[in-house]
Amino acid sequence: MAQDRYAGNGGRPTPAGYRTAQRAIALAGRLGLPVLTLVDTPGADPGATSEADGIAAEIARTFAAMADLPTASVSVCVGEGGSGGALALAAADRLLVQRHAVFSVIAPEGAAAILERDAAKAPEVAPKLRLTSVDLAELGIVDGVAPEGDLRAVVRKALAEAEPGDRVRRFDAATERWLR
Repeated sequence: MAQDRYAGNGGRPTPAGYRTAQRAIALAGRLGLPVLTLVDTPGADPGATSEADGIAAEIARTFAAMADLPTASVSVCVGEGGSGGALALAAADRLLVQRHAVFSVIAPEGAAAILERDAAKAPEVAPKLRLTSVDLAELGIVDGVAPEGDLRAVVRKALAEAEPGDRVRRFDAATERWLR
């Protein structure tokens, strides 16, 4: 599954986009096929229409679909992975991030608006978020940093090694490291 972030809507999936992803995930599970997601989005569409159409519920259902998937899944953050919308599509057994990609639950501007009450302080807040590929690997949030360019060999290897439930082990290990 992938989306074209330049095809419209600024790369922000709508509720319909998440429903499409859920159907694809369910179909892959029924057919015994692995799932590969390529993430490059600043997050889900924040518009009033998407809110009224239940964007939050569709993101939650996408998380659930990934968690219930009986086959292996791999996600590669190839650009920007922002907010819960990206997290749902990246809730895979193996999570890779390309070297120059960023991945975070919140954008630096949003974090600065909350923490500093000034979105213009994003450059000061961004390093604290630890959203770079090196930071994410060090924290155990991702399984590895993928090289730029042709991803085929890296994805093939990740799909061959991934097993359903690996995401839970990664989360548990990252949590344990954080608690120390």
